[in-house]
Amino acid sequence: MTHYLTKLYTPKPEWLALSRDERERFFIAVGMALPDLLAEGVEVVAMGRVDQTQPRAAPHTYFTVWRCPDSETLDALVTGIAQSGWLNYFDTVNAAGRA
Repeated sequence: MTHYLTKLYTPKPEWLALSRDERERFFIAVGMALPDLLAEGVEVVAMGRVDQTQPRAAPHTYFTVWRCPDSETLDALVTGIAQSGWLNYFDTVNAAGRA
């Protein structure tokens, strides 16, 4: 059964303190793990900036929506994001579940 992860995130001061090169290196490292996840059926559905003009908008800056074929793959995605160091640089909220 298909599962989704909506990740809301806002840069922390630690991210803002990085140079452009350091940020690029971080995203390159995170991106290197994507082929393995994609091979397992993980899909990026959408990414973008949270529209703060909408009523009751989330207080975060960005969002990503992921689709996973099952709960095990969803767990692997959430674990992989945490292991990447993402949580060191972004204040993050996850909304995940079965469709």
